[in-house]
Amino acid sequence: MRVLAIETSCDETGIALVEGLKTEHGFTFTLLGAAALNSQASLHAAYGGVYPNLAKREHEKNLPIILKQALDQANNPDVDAIAVTQGPGLEPALWAGIEFAKRLAQERNLPLLPTNHMEGHFISSLAQLDHSHKLENVRMFKLQDVQFPILGLLISGGHTEFVLSRQWFAYEIIGETLDDAVGEAFDKVARMLGLPYPGGPEISKLAQFARTKDLRSKISLPRPMLQQKNCDLSFSGLKTAALYALRDAGGIQKFTSDEIAAFAREFEDTIGDVLVEKTRRALEETQTRTFVIGGGVAANTYLRDRLRELLQDEFPNIELRLPDLAITGDNGIMIAEAALARFLFGIDDTSKGEVRAYSNRFSISAPK
Repeated sequence: MRVLAIETSCDETGIALVEGLKTEHGFTFTLLGAAALNSQASLHAAYGGVYPNLAKREHEKNLPIILKQALDQANNPDVDAIAVTQGPGLEPALWAGIEFAKRLAQERNLPLLPTNHMEGHFISSLAQLDHSHKLENVRMFKLQDVQFPILGLLISGGHTEFVLSRQWFAYEIIGETLDDAVGEAFDKVARMLGLPYPGGPEISKLAQFARTKDLRSKISLPRPMLQQKNCDLSFSGLKTAALYALRDAGGIQKFTSDEIAAFAREFEDTIGDVLVEKTRRALEETQTRTFVIGGGVAANTYLRDRLRELLQDEFPNIELRLPDLAITGDNGIMIAEAALARFLFGIDDTSKGEVRAYSNRFSISAPK
């Protein structure tokens, strides 16, 4: 089965053509051509974050262009269905993709598969890139031999949650942020430090520089929620603590470049400490056999290494699955994989009526 998938939940316009196959051990997903992706990050930098109506206009402008790119690169193959992100995300941005997908499905007389954005992160992070597949312009991802229960840590600009799955396509959130997502905290603290948007990669670069030079900040940030004996998280207070600490130190203009790098390290270390401790707690409370990390913040090398070390040292019998770095952010491949996996498993998500856009309240554990 071949699916053309459309992703417009935030500021990335993504389209991918993917062929899915159910096998004895799971699923395989073959990317046809190259996934088309357009980032609006530079346009939103002036706002210090994503401006929803601007994102919508850019999606509407870019969708026809990157659709042609995706089809041309895949040599215009026959398509069996259209998949589209329906949430969670920014509603104006989501509607741009939904309306485009509806028109495309009607024009081609194809079924429309509304798809959960967070399930896309979850499924695509479980699927591993097949490095033995050497055909030119073809990438294959294998979602096979998965051991349940699966614990997923989904970390992005809009979400931070621990998701437990005991069987295919059934999810329970066992812990989540009570306020801000970890990616949002990265962006807001980066802005305090005078760094450009998106701030997460900028903080990571400085933090890595500080570790290389063994630079340490005189400022110590709190590790929130560690005293709470659950898997919930909170990052709003950490942002406030960072703001007050910088203010009390005389403002960022008083900091040398090394001091800024050291503070970036302290902030990233804090995030790492919190995620490691909460992950340890989540793994101890569940009978997890597979642990997966997904979402845009899963591209953070330092956090990946910290969590990998946790499993190697304390949970060696749990399999760790990390997404390919190229698909940690929002993209069409993950939407295609989630839609295909559900369809090939026998779940009919075909839209029977109006497709709605859901905001950030649309949970991965919500019924379709």
